[in-house]
Amino acid sequence: MSNAQPAVVTEAAYLTLHYRLAKLDGTDIVTTFNGNPATLMLGQGQLAPFLEQRLLGLPEGTHTTFELAAGEGFGERHPDMVQSVSRATLDENSVPGADYKVGDLVDFAAPGGGRFAGVLREMRDDSALFDFNHPLAGQPLRFEVKLISVL
Repeated sequence: MSNAQPAVVTEAAYLTLHYRLAKLDGTDIVTTFNGNPATLMLGQGQLAPFLEQRLLGLPEGTHTTFELAAGEGFGERHPDMVQSVSRATLDENSVPGADYKVGDLVDFAAPGGGRFAGVLREMRDDSALFDFNHPLAGQPLRFEVKLISVL
């Protein structure tokens, strides 16, 4: 038996892990527990920064669950992110003539070449009301992690 300490997660660690991000009612948002574990390198944007922060300092072999308060995950909801988009703008910047339904997540071309997405809240004759908050903004979340290996 060696009494070497298990490797711990650092800001540049290479990890093999299972993880699950879920709503508090148990609905999985993403999980690897049903299949192959994920392999990723911290600091590369593969996990959201607020999730990476939770992993720092954990020893290899850890299996734990974190509760994230409403604003800790994808931020608070911002009422000014709910905006009206004209039908012309919608057709120009998304799929023209698409049959959108309330609740759909619609992907837009942004000025300057980026992309952004909004959830359709209301369809009107000549415009549509979109919520550009992250769909999980303002929701408490549960983050479960099982660290298989840390390099």
